[in-house]
Amino acid sequence: MTSPQFNHGAHEMLDVHEVLCMSVSTLNKYTMLRPMVKDSELLDILNRQHTFIQQEYNTTLDCFKSGKDPAVPTKSYKMKQDNNFQYGIESKDPTAPIEADTEINDQIISTFMLGALKSAATFKTTAALEATNPVVRRVLADSLPNCIEMAYEISIYQNKHGYYQVPQLAEADMQMIQQAYSPARQAVTV
Repeated sequence: MTSPQFNHGAHEMLDVHEVLCMSVSTLNKYTMLRPMVKDSELLDILNRQHTFIQQEYNTTLDCFKSGKDPAVPTKSYKMKQDNNFQYGIESKDPTAPIEADTEINDQIISTFMLGALKSAATFKTTAALEATNPVVRRVLADSLPNCIEMAYEISIYQNKHGYYQVPQLAEADMQMIQQAYSPARQAVTV
């Protein structure tokens, strides 16, 4: 029988390596961007997320190295703001790549944050699906809702400031799509 420390398949080793690498990259990005944030609300979000991602990284690393339950279990991230979205799109200037770091603003920073969180969710999902160590699999699976919650928090922030527009279909079209499905009938068991 394999010791818990080495109770990992090859896919799991490589995928968790990617997850940990992505976490370090996200933490580094947040640290580099922190001094450039102008909006106090965004700075609060960045700081809370950085602290949370750092603890989640340590939890994942702990169980990955030991193969056992981590000293600090996975926690649930809680955002502060409501979940109200503004629907519709407004005309705005076209977006283009920046040419100097002096052009980095809160919109760009929050977009970096959202991209990092979306990537983290993808990497963690892939790793959880390939994990053979049950503790590592559970820690990765339990951390997915946190990626989703943090990305949702950023998308709400961006929407509130006009950076993330949410187009909406006409009500009749939405209703037609919603009515296109009916509940499944209960299967008869024999």
